[in-house]
Amino acid sequence: MLRAMKNRQVLDVAIVGAGYFGRFHALQAARHEREQLVGLYDPDQIRALTVAQEVGAAVFRTYESLLERCKAVIIASPAETHHRLARQALEAGCHVLVEKPLASTEEEGEELVRCASRQRRVLQVGHLLRYSAEHAAIRSRIKHPLYIEATRIAPYKTRGTDVSVVLDLMIHDLDFILSLVDSPILDIDAMGATVSSPSEDIANARVRFENGCVASITASRISFKTERKMRLFAQEGYLSADFVGRKLVFINRETGLTLPEANGFRRESVHWKEHDNLAAEHDAFVASCLDGKRIVVDGRAGLRALEAALLVGRKIKAAQEMIRRSGLID
Repeated sequence: MLRAMKNRQVLDVAIVGAGYFGRFHALQAARHEREQLVGLYDPDQIRALTVAQEVGAAVFRTYESLLERCKAVIIASPAETHHRLARQALEAGCHVLVEKPLASTEEEGEELVRCASRQRRVLQVGHLLRYSAEHAAIRSRIKHPLYIEATRIAPYKTRGTDVSVVLDLMIHDLDFILSLVDSPILDIDAMGATVSSPSEDIANARVRFENGCVASITASRISFKTERKMRLFAQEGYLSADFVGRKLVFINRETGLTLPEANGFRRESVHWKEHDNLAAEHDAFVASCLDGKRIVVDGRAGLRALEAALLVGRKIKAAQEMIRRSGLID
């Protein structure tokens, strides 16, 4: 299954799920120099065939037949199927890149982490923001965050509404923040509301860490515009990141242009025109599978983000129940 190409190993990869993200993964795998896209599987065979024709790959009629032909799978199916499909792939001896969330429950996530360890296979979770140039830039500048404010809002789309906005959107910023703050979560206060789908479409969480850092995170999928921003107040200075505009501003005392009449503070501005997060994610997956490189977002990191997201969800339910009992809403 592993073949040499230009003196480098190539990984046979299959895509599970031919929807929005599955198509992008297929396109990326088809052009990656160290991946060989062997095929796709989706219960909707017509949808699978459409994507397969676009990338020049085969369509498998069953998941089991696909697992027999590949060494790694990328799972981009609905969230409730992640645990079952990832476990089956790991038990078949395949490496797995699974889109977020890792699973639907903490127990399912823990089982996948144990299974990957037992099978000695890569389990990588698709928290795409971790592969961004912005993440690397922030991590290199901010070591001791004190307060973090994150906003992630977007217009309504039916895609992703099989889960709440917390598991759909907020989990990205939860994972990002957990990667920055080297401390356990102390407590979470949260509120949310349903508007257009069966679960929460808007949510806010205030996360307090044991080291004193506080993060306020807002997510909405019923907004008029798309906005993804983060502000960080830290011992090193103040940093503002715009993930849509691909720019970062850092106010500090060490780097950048000196600000007039600002008591020695400097302003550093960084802007990225080209950086393909999905390509970086595939690069990392292949490097872990073939070269033994450290997994950037492993199952344990995916589980930590899942646990935080599910705790936010429980806090939202508790707050809603308290309001109902107060008689303020029906």
